[in-house]
Amino acid sequence: MPQDAPSDPTLFDLPDEARVPLRRVVVLAGASGSGKSSIAHRLGVPVIRLDDFYRDHDHPGLPRRHGIVDWDSPATWDAPAAVAALVEACRGDRLELPVYDIPTSRRTGSETIDISGAPAVVAEGIFAAEIAGALRAEGVLAGAFYLQQSRITTAVRRFARDVGEARKPLPALVRRGVALTLAEPAMVRGWRAGGLEALPQPAAARRLRELVEAERG
Repeated sequence: MPQDAPSDPTLFDLPDEARVPLRRVVVLAGASGSGKSSIAHRLGVPVIRLDDFYRDHDHPGLPRRHGIVDWDSPATWDAPAAVAALVEACRGDRLELPVYDIPTSRRTGSETIDISGAPAVVAEGIFAAEIAGALRAEGVLAGAFYLQQSRITTAVRRFARDVGEARKPLPALVRRGVALTLAEPAMVRGWRAGGLEALPQPAAARRLRELVEAERG
């Protein structure tokens, strides 16, 4: 006589780590102004701006430098929330993301994006290297890279962008620009130590496009 089916609907649920992701994440780091956003948006897949996971300026305990919040410190950024969102992006087709306003240093809302059919998502930002290990452990990392180009080129592009977008007061932009240019070699060492692969400009877009196409197959 056949037995009744188990009444517990979760009996045969697979643990998260056993599920095959719908897509994986391409992590793209690089100095501020190196061209991460422009390259990411040319790849034809959803782009997740890691800058949107900054904490509000009045969040308790943020590090400070030169009398203002040190926005170049990973401590100003919500890494666990970024990882959770990216893992969710690999296991579903709709994703709710924060929207952050850099000039006012505050989250201003949220947006829901449809990522159905996408073979991959790109996560780009200066702190991308901070989450590569966690994504690898979750089994959703397709590749992790940083953009490589002249520090002077990066500095000029960064300053032009930040002034054009009125991101911060001009004196703060000058101080930050000098500090970032001097700190870039140490940042590169950190990216390498974290297992990120260098992508020299201008070949970076081609290499990333090849990776996305491989994920599609």
